Amino acid sequence: MRSYQDLLRVPEFTPLFLSAAAQTAAQTMSGLALGTLVYRATGSPLLSAVSMFGFSLAQVLGATLFLSGADRLPPRSALAGISLVFAVGTAVLALPGLPLGAVFAVVLVQGLVASLGGGVRWGLLNEILAAGGRDGYLLGRSVFNMMSGIMQITGYAVGGALVAALSPRVSLLLSAALYAATAVVVRLGLSRRPPRSSGRPSVAATWRTNARLWSDRPRRLTYLGLWLPNGLVVGCESLYVPYAPGAAGTLFACAALGMLAGDLTVGRLLPPAVRRRAARPLLWLLAAPYLLFVLRPSVPVAACLVALASVGFGASLVQQERLMSLTPDELSGHALGLHSAGMLTMQGVSASLAGSVAQATSPAVAMTVMAAASAGVTLALAGAERRVKQEQQELESGPGVGPETEPGAARTATS
Repeated sequence: MRSYQDLLRVPEFTPLFLSAAAQTAAQTMSGLALGTLVYRATGSPLLSAVSMFGFSLAQVLGATLFLSGADRLPPRSALAGISLVFAVGTAVLALPGLPLGAVFAVVLVQGLVASLGGGVRWGLLNEILAAGGRDGYLLGRSVFNMMSGIMQITGYAVGGALVAALSPRVSLLLSAALYAATAVVVRLGLSRRPPRSSGRPSVAATWRTNARLWSDRPRRLTYLGLWLPNGLVVGCESLYVPYAPGAAGTLFACAALGMLAGDLTVGRLLPPAVRRRAARPLLWLLAAPYLLFVLRPSVPVAACLVALASVGFGASLVQQERLMSLTPDELSGHALGLHSAGMLTMQGVSASLAGSVAQATSPAVAMTVMAAASAGVTLALAGAERRVKQEQQELESGPGVGPETEPGAARTATS
């Protein structure tokens, strides 16, 4: 599979793509509306950040309890059900006079449900594009990421306009309608497929598979690289509303535009040999522009810095390619779900941390601190990956296989 046109010829790719597009638009619109609503009510950067990204905090709990369902539930039914839960929850958030505790309770439930959704969707994408090999998944995921950038630009632009012209509650209700439309597209557009793995979903099965995925050291470092550096930078993004209350939608849209450019470059333009070496430079790029926020740049300058930094999110495509090369096919949905849940959890943790620092200092200082932490983590992981590579070379030159390497999982891609 070599081109985007090849993807469109694959049955079921288009309805899966359209459903994800509607869901992304709904998430961006509802997130901006809820963050604005909470900030207006409380004046707290911390509560605003947690309301926008706090559902991600529940991802770690969901990943430890429900993630075995990613490969053990029928994909169509699971995706449609998840969309309906989000539709109902978002409509509840639009109710006037809803107590703050109830707001965060709904956000928690949505996070628990979302922890399963990533594994189901990306496992199904991998299954649909299996005929194209590993490159088929990479190409398909790059299209989804670019779509996410476009829909975030659209969602934040439309959501910002709705919040300014009407109210955050109207934006929440429209988001709920989009979630409901997603469920319809999934139900009518996808065929009925059996689960990828046998057995019933259970907490014990989730723990066993999580332990197996985490036990392999190269895969473990890949997960940390997917979760930590970009999660910390999302902490910077969570402060757009308090940093520029009147232009937060513009900053979010510029971030999405930069992410779109990064995914297009990595997924389509870079040759494979260059792509495999691009992860680390992109992670440096992801953090570096935010260090300049210590100077409190104006909104136009901040928008340019945000767009440049977000190109670095393209590193996740390279890292996901490596993760798939280290993972057995029958665990692909669970592995991708663990990546998605861990990534979103780290985003929620970082949003809370960034909000706490901003509460004590200022949004600009907090964004600089989070960017410095991201760069430091990237440096530490680079050192750990070099040590693992050296150890694997030593093991390969001697008899036997290391105790932490699964059969068939010794294939590594440099990042």
